[in-house]
Amino acid sequence: MFSNDIGIDLGTATTIIYVSGKGIVLREPSIVALDVRTNKVLAVGSDAYYMLGKTSDLIRVVRPLEEGVISDYEVTEEMLKHFFKKINPSKFFKPRVCVCVPSAITEVESRAVIDTVMSSGARNVFLIEEPVAAAIGVGIDISVPGGVAVLDVGGGTSDIAVLSLNGIVCKTSLKLAGNKFNSSIVRYIRGAYNILIGDNTADRIKREIGTVWPEGLELKEYEVKGRNLVTGLPQRITITNQELVETLASEAEHLIVALQSVMERTPPELVADIEQNGLIMTGGGAMLGGLDKLITSRIRIQARLAENPVDAVAIGTGMSFNYLGKLYDGFVTYTNYSNK
Repeated sequence: MFSNDIGIDLGTATTIIYVSGKGIVLREPSIVALDVRTNKVLAVGSDAYYMLGKTSDLIRVVRPLEEGVISDYEVTEEMLKHFFKKINPSKFFKPRVCVCVPSAITEVESRAVIDTVMSSGARNVFLIEEPVAAAIGVGIDISVPGGVAVLDVGGGTSDIAVLSLNGIVCKTSLKLAGNKFNSSIVRYIRGAYNILIGDNTADRIKREIGTVWPEGLELKEYEVKGRNLVTGLPQRITITNQELVETLASEAEHLIVALQSVMERTPPELVADIEQNGLIMTGGGAMLGGLDKLITSRIRIQARLAENPVDAVAIGTGMSFNYLGKLYDGFVTYTNYSNK
């Protein structure tokens, strides 16, 4: 029987759903394809992803979330209904849902998430901040009086938090994550080679050869296919990972500054704990080559990638039901709204 408790990592790039007792049951791109004439949904998730950049003017392929928050409520609702139907075909069992959100989310944005998820078929909705969910997902005991630092780099936002005694001591959120790294690769190739590539191509380049750490770098090459902006014709070039270090590192610098700001505002006793325990990195964006080494060298705290960085937030979101009533500082927001 379907469990009534599910956790959703509603990401800008990917939506991951965790079901209590089953684990991760769905992982699909947060993309929807629409018929421009009728506004009818044509494809959702993986099916829509393969249509990105390859459709006629009569089909619109959109990402309904931008920088970690909902930008198109109706499309997000349709996307969630599709995902709910995949994991729970029954119309009678309405689940309790916990959704992770960026730390800097506003009251209006929070209400939008709640209303959208409720309209999609949830019985009750809870919101939990991403770094808290990440800490729970990697198995960290956040109830002890010791500093725990978490950096979650998603597709649209990066969240940094210092946790102790079931509370957030210090936090920040910035709209710089995987998508910004992709954009920097697009700009570099356009400027250096006068070739235009798509976001999907840039994402593949980032995953294959992207790095921000030049020391001891093993040379890697990648063949890029794009459109020459002068001739308008297709063109292939080969780029190396060494070329990308500077442009990606310049974006990563914003993460370094944010981390330094959080450390400056953290009580000295907790900084000492963090120096001993290190910084936990989660999220798909945290897997960028050399990011852990760059952070370690700049803030003098050992940064390490979580064992399962991509799923950590979704797992923690699903497990957060065990912490209801225990967390402070509004980690979990509860609504009694009934689904009409």
